[in-house]
Amino acid sequence: MRGDVELAEEIMQRADALAACTEEAGRITRVAYSPAMRRANDLVAGWMRQAGLSVREDAAGNLLGRYDARQPGAKTLLIGSHLDSVRDAGRYDGPLGVLVAIACVQKLHDAGERLPFAIEVVGFCDEEGVRFQTTYLGSRALAGTLTAADLSRVDAHGVSIAEAMQRFGGNPEHLDLARRDARELIGYVEVHIEQGPVLDRMTLPVGVVTGIVGQTRATLTFTGRAGHAGTTPPGFRQDALAGAAHVILLVETLMLREPGLLATVGQIEIQPGASNVIPGLARLTVDLRHADNTVREHFMELLAAGARHTARQRSLEVKHEIVQSTASVGCAPEFIGLLKQAAQAHVPQVVELPSGAGHDAAALAALTPVGMLFVRCKEGISHHPDESVQTEDVAVAVGVLNDFLRLVK
Repeated sequence: MRGDVELAEEIMQRADALAACTEEAGRITRVAYSPAMRRANDLVAGWMRQAGLSVREDAAGNLLGRYDARQPGAKTLLIGSHLDSVRDAGRYDGPLGVLVAIACVQKLHDAGERLPFAIEVVGFCDEEGVRFQTTYLGSRALAGTLTAADLSRVDAHGVSIAEAMQRFGGNPEHLDLARRDARELIGYVEVHIEQGPVLDRMTLPVGVVTGIVGQTRATLTFTGRAGHAGTTPPGFRQDALAGAAHVILLVETLMLREPGLLATVGQIEIQPGASNVIPGLARLTVDLRHADNTVREHFMELLAAGARHTARQRSLEVKHEIVQSTASVGCAPEFIGLLKQAAQAHVPQVVELPSGAGHDAAALAALTPVGMLFVRCKEGISHHPDESVQTEDVAVAVGVLNDFLRLVK
């Protein structure tokens, strides 16, 4: 039977193989329901079958591999993460959690061992929200919080979530089939790179997560009037981009005002987008995060009010749309305790830490208890090609998760 280090080496090789499932040559980009995602699902499905899992895709396009319990009728523990990526991504954010989960089941399968509960390894189809600007698409489908209104959202090419899901092989008309029954579940546990520097600075391979910060995603669209760059005097301009630029600086100002608040403008679209034309439309995205839901909601209101004030001053129109709002969630105390207990045999110090990034566990918390184990990543770098983990740390994660499975009742 293979040991944790050997399994970790295989995980690293598989992460490299998954990196080749990309939409853009020379960099990793894998968004929901894309051909690259299809290749990724098919590749991971093969690894699941090798580990003794029975494999299926649900109505939303999530990949699931089931390892049955000793006895029929037992409850199920979900473990996994997401298989999609941001643009120009690293290779561990998301896939590492799926691959570690498969490795732990492989260890059980090699030993001919079954547990008192079933295990389902989940590879979620969309956590990052890059294509449709709505996060946790896959995990919200499992939790039953994905709505018909969500399915009408479109990507940059006008393709709706429902259309893309159907083309991928999902079933948007019967999305209820993807929803899980909480009474049949023990919970959900996710292994993920930290995406921050704490573990790296403490020289610890893993840490136990206490909770996940709340997150709001919004779009602000400023509409003015396009005009000739060489013939329109300043007093006659309705420059949508100038208004948007003011609000971008306001986002930073608000962030610096409130400790713990993180605010980011990640995308901006300009129309008509010519060097000699005054922009008539500017659309930007805002990502707002804070551990306190009240604080986060308050600052989103301040931002919206500031955008309206800017629009009035500049004779613009502004539309403010909340794309998604996810409350802060705490990890289940029982899972925190069991993960700490499992980690004690593998690390010199068990550290607890919050997650500043969003994870599928945040969406699953609406359905079932959740837990998370962070793995150290070099210098905390993530959402970047330089994202890096050590094989030895991955081996520790395999060992901790495997011991955790034996502690779950």
